[in-house]
Amino acid sequence: MEKLHGRPVAEAPRWAVWAAYATTLIVLPSCVWRIAGFAFDAPVLDPALSPPDAPGRGVEVFSGWGYVIILSIVSEALAFLTMGLVCTWGEVFPRWIPRLGGRPVPVRAAVIPAGLGAAALMIFPYALFMLAMGRTINGTPGTGVNMHGWQTIAFWVSYTPLAAWGPLLGILTVHYYRRRRGLTAGAIPPPAAA
Repeated sequence: MEKLHGRPVAEAPRWAVWAAYATTLIVLPSCVWRIAGFAFDAPVLDPALSPPDAPGRGVEVFSGWGYVIILSIVSEALAFLTMGLVCTWGEVFPRWIPRLGGRPVPVRAAVIPAGLGAAALMIFPYALFMLAMGRTINGTPGTGVNMHGWQTIAFWVSYTPLAAWGPLLGILTVHYYRRRRGLTAGAIPPPAAA
């Protein structure tokens, strides 16, 4: 796995490394579902989709199979960045990066985007709850998603793991910050600068 993700730092506990690996994998089922359904026309939804102007659906900014593939690639790339919170490339810039290679990654440069990402990803548990209640994300009745039988099971199996993405990223971000600042369990915090 080191060739794919990089070498974990020695100070990263096993649970953190496994949580980072899990984060990269929990995004995959939804990407496969999306690409199968929208790029390859797999029957994951009923053909009688709700009209684009259904109440609560919102504005459709992007559409088409290219958007679905790009969205899936970006989702996986963002999930992969979680590995930086437990791997060496998240503490020291790789040598191939001009002007930065070999320098330490500033803690804030990793923690601020990861923390904002974790907060933004907390939309998934809410969105899935609203969908389960038969509502759109803004509370309007009707989901705009027509599924029946095995399609419903396939959807929930594919999308439910996304509810863990935000919490896992948040936990790993706090751990990264504490580890890089020397505040892990049993460590004595450095003295405050005068």
